[in-house]
Amino acid sequence: MSEHGKISMTKVDYNKDRKKAKNPLKIMDLSLRDGHQSLFATRGRTEDMIPVAEMMDEVGFWATETWGGATFDTMHRFLNEDPWERIRTLKRYFKKTPFSMLLRGQNLVGYRNYADDVARAFVERACENGMDIFRTFDALNDFRNFDTVVPVIKEFGKHFQGCICYSMTEPRLGGDVYNLDYYVNKAKDLEKMGADSICIKDMAGLLAPYDAYEVIKAIKEAVSPPIHLHSHFTSGLAPMTHLKAAEAGVDIIDTCMAPYAYRTSHPAVEPLVMTLLGTNRDTGFDVNHLVKIDEKLEKEVMPKYRHFLAENKMAITDINVLLHQTPGGMLSNLINQLKEMDALDRIDEVYAELPRVRKELGQVPLVTPTSQIVGIQTVNNVLFDEGDERYKMITAQVKDLCYGLYGKTTIPVDPDIQKKVLKGYDRGEEPITCRPAEILEPELEQAKADVKDLAVDIDDEIIYALYPVTGKKFLKWKYGKEEPPPEVRARTLEEALKEQELVAKAKSGQLVEKAQKDVPQKGESLREFNVFVDNEYFDVGVEEIGGSPVISYVQPSMAPPAAMPVAPAAVPHAAPVAVPAPPPAPEPSKPAEPAAPAAGGDVKGTALTAPMPGMIVNYEKKVGDTVEEGETVVILEAMKMENALPAPASGTVKAINFSSGDSVAKNDVLCVIG
Repeated sequence: MSEHGKISMTKVDYNKDRKKAKNPLKIMDLSLRDGHQSLFATRGRTEDMIPVAEMMDEVGFWATETWGGATFDTMHRFLNEDPWERIRTLKRYFKKTPFSMLLRGQNLVGYRNYADDVARAFVERACENGMDIFRTFDALNDFRNFDTVVPVIKEFGKHFQGCICYSMTEPRLGGDVYNLDYYVNKAKDLEKMGADSICIKDMAGLLAPYDAYEVIKAIKEAVSPPIHLHSHFTSGLAPMTHLKAAEAGVDIIDTCMAPYAYRTSHPAVEPLVMTLLGTNRDTGFDVNHLVKIDEKLEKEVMPKYRHFLAENKMAITDINVLLHQTPGGMLSNLINQLKEMDALDRIDEVYAELPRVRKELGQVPLVTPTSQIVGIQTVNNVLFDEGDERYKMITAQVKDLCYGLYGKTTIPVDPDIQKKVLKGYDRGEEPITCRPAEILEPELEQAKADVKDLAVDIDDEIIYALYPVTGKKFLKWKYGKEEPPPEVRARTLEEALKEQELVAKAKSGQLVEKAQKDVPQKGESLREFNVFVDNEYFDVGVEEIGGSPVISYVQPSMAPPAAMPVAPAAVPHAAPVAVPAPPPAPEPSKPAEPAAPAAGGDVKGTALTAPMPGMIVNYEKKVGDTVEEGETVVILEAMKMENALPAPASGTVKAINFSSGDSVAKNDVLCVIG
């Protein structure tokens, strides 16, 4: 104890006599991309990365992931930020640490395969804007979808990291689909393509520790590029998996800074640094420096995003992921969709249907975009199938998958399902077997023409080419053609803290603050009266103070039994008081008029309503067009998947109530057919 009675703490110097490890484990930080994508719906803003950027640059990370995945979509759609500007801005603060991005192969940063000209242009601009490492994956592990992007990465002298998406069909590694031979052969394929490193991408946290040891040992014996492990924490296995991977000789591991770690994100870097301290895999990181970064994040950044966390969930792990294999981000999307449709009580049906749909659609790994494709179709089956009829509402992406537009599935698609899905498909009813992009027409020149009066450079044009509806809306915000809505405005730290204070008050029942008033002393002129209103009796105190009587308190009392007559109480020296007559009985309420749709509400006919919340992509028909029952009228995007909504009746389109890019709620009237 010190002389003031306080405990004296001696700061431990973990770097004293610390020797450099012979084979230090390299670390890539994911906080600024996958960390906030996993925990905070990718809502991290560039302004909240800058305060720690220079400090993170001093850690010694092999690389830091700053871009790709869902960031491109979310930034322009929900944050009113230019995705290209994030790379350029952060590059000014990271002087030593290379930047990595997640590239979805021919999907780029979207949810479909784009034409080759768009793919080449996108990778060129990513290189020129400052990206160094391209972590490239394909949701089906069909590496033909790398054929266009890899040559561009190599041409610019950048690092091509080829990914193998980890999946299972058994409780552990094995079976006749995803076994050791499968992963070793995929690694050999990537080496032949010129991969500078190979990543095992365990997007749902399925990789068990001893399986990781076997997989990494086998791959390292089969190929020469460094092996990188990416494993989400969701199931709780990842920290143990990291240790066994380190023992097996893995070269690089992904982690997050502690405030961005755990739950559906990744393990934290700090415990791993301490675990390996003094071993032959010691990272060499200064844990005291890491703590300083954590403190700055906790004080200046994280309060803005705390509301995204599920506070009602005690566990930070979800062992159920080992059963349904749905990545955490996709699972939260499914739950949100069910909530919006008032169907959260059917989540167990979704879990039961998910493995069935996955197998029918080719036993694909569940990673963006296949996790969305399988997940949303599962929800549609649960909510809209009737009797024995399955796949009643089929998304456009499921049709594309069954056609082969995403690539070759792990096992063949169920032929009966495939036949039903492709019936009337606009590209044809016979699936393709070639590289998907070979059948796609060039897209970039048309995109340039579409926004020639709005875009000012190739980066703007690519935003539109990737996301025609939301991209065009963003460009209008960017150049002052439209006022951005309030919901895309950044929150200040002060606003976030004030909101947390209000939430805390609400939880403690103190949200409504009543004004405190001084209660006067009861005077000698106070008189008491019995007042009866219907069957309720009140003892009322009235005191005259220089004028009309003033009611000072009203105290409800028990009403006497209805059958017992009550005599008026006699109060000595009381002046007569007029008691107001009871208010007249309210007139019977009239039935509420049905709410009119946004436009054309007075038009008579059959309404086509939104079966779920979403965004209007486009109308296939216009007012005055004749439609047949079952013919597609509008394309509705829900959870980034497109649904073709059919006409509920034959007739003429009398009214269209929304426009492309508009958000709609469940049961909104989209159009009227008469």
